[in-house]
Amino acid sequence: MNTGELVDLGQQLRVDSVRASAAAGSGHPTSSMSAADLVAVLLANHLRYDFARPAHPGNDRFVLSKGHASPLLYSAFKAAGAIDDEELLTFRKEGSRLEGHPTPQRLPWVETATGSLGQGLPVGVGIALAGKRLDHSDHRVWVLCGDSEMAEGSVWEAAEHAGYERLDNLTVIVDVNRLGQRGPTRHGHDLDAYARRFRAFDWHTIEVDGHDVDAIDRAYGEALSTQGQPTAVIARTLKGKGVKAVEDLEGHHGKPLPEADEAIAELGGPRDLRVFVHEPEDARALHSAGTGETELPRWEIGDEIATRNAFGEALAALGTARGDVVALDGEVGDSTRAEFFAKEHPERYFECYIAEQQMVATAVGMAARGRVPFATTFAAFLTRAYDFVRMAAVSGSGINLVGSHAGVAIGQDGPSQMGLEDLAMMRAIHGSTVLYPCDANQTARLVVEMADAEGIRYLRTSRGESKVVYGPDEEFPIGGSKVLRSSDGDRLTLVAAGVTLHEALAAADALAADGIPVRVIDLYSVKPVDRATLRRAAEETGCLVTVEDHRREGGIGDAVLDAFCDGRPVPRLVRLAVETMPGSASPAEELRAAGIDAESVAAAGRMLVEQAIVP
Repeated sequence: MNTGELVDLGQQLRVDSVRASAAAGSGHPTSSMSAADLVAVLLANHLRYDFARPAHPGNDRFVLSKGHASPLLYSAFKAAGAIDDEELLTFRKEGSRLEGHPTPQRLPWVETATGSLGQGLPVGVGIALAGKRLDHSDHRVWVLCGDSEMAEGSVWEAAEHAGYERLDNLTVIVDVNRLGQRGPTRHGHDLDAYARRFRAFDWHTIEVDGHDVDAIDRAYGEALSTQGQPTAVIARTLKGKGVKAVEDLEGHHGKPLPEADEAIAELGGPRDLRVFVHEPEDARALHSAGTGETELPRWEIGDEIATRNAFGEALAALGTARGDVVALDGEVGDSTRAEFFAKEHPERYFECYIAEQQMVATAVGMAARGRVPFATTFAAFLTRAYDFVRMAAVSGSGINLVGSHAGVAIGQDGPSQMGLEDLAMMRAIHGSTVLYPCDANQTARLVVEMADAEGIRYLRTSRGESKVVYGPDEEFPIGGSKVLRSSDGDRLTLVAAGVTLHEALAAADALAADGIPVRVIDLYSVKPVDRATLRRAAEETGCLVTVEDHRREGGIGDAVLDAFCDGRPVPRLVRLAVETMPGSASPAEELRAAGIDAESVAAAGRMLVEQAIVP
């Protein structure tokens, strides 16, 4: 498009943003209006995209990090012919694909859910990494950010990682409109304040008037020709551009324009320009999902192996069978054992360093490009990235997260390293799968199971060695459990997983010696939970003891209670969990101090059985 056509297209995007927000009675038209020219030039002159084939491997990728500016995105979709005007005016209405913040579950042209600011660029880095290091494609990744989100630390984790990886296929466009939600941003219209920061991370930077379409066009062309560096186009814009009643004025964020008809007239009235977006070049997906059987490592019953070691070996084996599996780690691969994968498949291993937000975001970006990512760190450190996990679920992303060094059983390192909240936070994620293996063979099988599951999958591994209790050919379907001890005369059921499963087995031996037959359930699938087995145990034994190396809130005990949340009678129940603040001690001392060792479990079981027979 020429200059005049680009100006007209920018105005059309503004008008349609105003119209959509007015029809909804809510939205962010002023935030959309500031970036309209930036999007108009990109859409018409630089983006290569086939809207009929959103999965085309040659398509450029566009990420709207400032997700509240969704009216602008939907207006661009209309200009490209992907949606019609009737659908545009369903914005924010029940049943509409055009949500307040865009999601890929509703729209195939959306790469990732945004709206929690500071996430678009990190995910864009993941997409760009997949393109550059795995696909070896020349497609581009374009990310539109707002200036307010530049205050988020995750943006600078992404900026540093992109600079380090020399992602010259990545361009971020920063819409510096000076105004945030409640007033001016930290740096206002000081473009160099942003440029200095990007340059410090080895980015090429271009400062531009964000309403000069010719200058924007030149800036994008410069970004396309830059070699060896990602590019930041930093654009000075005005919020509410084109309407005097709101232009560059505070107090209008997140509100439809007060006089929409007058604003539309001031912008020159409705238009119906159609943009013929450049088609992508022919490309093909270079990776293979692989359909061969995974030859898992095998351990004999009685061997002593840490489940983190079993995870590393199983992941390496899975990577051999499947070319779509990638591994990411937060500079603890020697501890998580992700390094086993790195040694076997270095081209598919991504070191994200101690930047857990960027690690999870990279996994989301990789998943958007058709990979099956496994992202690993200490369970405790995944809390830093929890918002990214939450938003990955909003995206419908399929990623695997592995948290090692869980619970007090890690011992002397102390509470800062002990993942004691991870089961709760992962169970709370919509549609998640939460797995907690107790031995090496179970771990290896669950790695394969989770690779093909849906949504967010979490595997909890342990630092110390544990005895192998299952044979290498045992199956462990997601949603299942294993009954390891059972008899017709059981008077009590112990429910455990992971480290405490071994404590429960020892407690069962002690109770049996006292003449109390005990059932033991390995609840390796914490979510979804095996309700049928738990209900049957409650009916047949009457008493349940749950024991977990985790906080009381949200873990195995709550998962067991969920089996009885439909009005069924709740059995007599004792829940053993970590309720103190641990210190440094040996693993055995830690378990004893927390009251979750075999002796404590046996004592709780005896007391519960005695109470049950008191008239």
